Amino acid sequence: MRGFEVGHTFEGVVAECRGGMYLVEASPGGLCLCTTYRGTKTDNVGTTLVAVGDRVSVTVTAEGDIPEGVIAHVRLRRTALMRKREVRRNRSKEKIQIIAANIDQLAIVGSAEQPPLNRRLIDRYLVFAESEKIPVIIIVNKMDLAEPDSVSECMRPYDRLGYTVCYVSAENGNGLAGLRDELDGKVTVLSGHSGVGKSTVINRLVGEEKLKTAEISAWSLKGVHTTTNAIMLGLPCSGYVIDTPGLREFSLSDITKDNLRFYFPEFLVHMQSCAFSSCTHTVEPGCGVACAVDTGAIDRIRYESYLAIFDSLPESEQF
Repeated sequence: MRGFEVGHTFEGVVAECRGGMYLVEASPGGLCLCTTYRGTKTDNVGTTLVAVGDRVSVTVTAEGDIPEGVIAHVRLRRTALMRKREVRRNRSKEKIQIIAANIDQLAIVGSAEQPPLNRRLIDRYLVFAESEKIPVIIIVNKMDLAEPDSVSECMRPYDRLGYTVCYVSAENGNGLAGLRDELDGKVTVLSGHSGVGKSTVINRLVGEEKLKTAEISAWSLKGVHTTTNAIMLGLPCSGYVIDTPGLREFSLSDITKDNLRFYFPEFLVHMQSCAFSSCTHTVEPGCGVACAVDTGAIDRIRYESYLAIFDSLPESEQF
């Protein structure tokens, strides 16, 4: 492949990671199957060495239909979507696991029907995004199966909070033009519960030509049995979408019963009216947040999501 002669060095973006193998997309065009080696340098200390979305320097080691190379240098990440921090055995330092690098926003994908709209799941994603300070858009798919007015009314609390909500049908294409506008020129991570049609939405967004990237990836990485964490695909116009495995990747491990309330932005103004500064907004008398729920100033379903997440979190550590 032209431009991929042995010894040639190029800058690229990691499109997929699997079992110690990395599919790197060169700029402009072309794919190279890469590994790392002892001499691989990184500007990101204490984290996963290579993640989807990383900008890397590659040296070509073999020519062919899909050239091979080694990653010489991993550039400094502008942003990073992190998994739960884990302490590695026999190591004194924590290793931060990176799901995707250099992202601009998170797109939460839900469905209007089959399965029905799950606001609890959306709220859990939003808590994660708020805690990581990641901009968010919400995609409601399968609008062809639902009553539009009913769905938009259900999603009105998110409109009021300033979240962008895109109503689409991957089946008939309605709403996809507006969604493309929201994704244009950005690197967007898409995540959603099984069955909501996330893969179909991605297929419609990237088009058949770009899907060849995934087909090549599956072919070139066959025999490597480690599950893929994420895959990045280029959009026909500009920008990228990163597909992630699902909610289990977005741990709320850094969120506690003490700080959860700060990730529901509509609570902030009403917290000032609470009788107790340490109010958890669950059972305390004189709670400004609970009062706002009773008056309709805070959406009741959002509040119920808060209570459900609160109950699922471990007790805060006492020092």
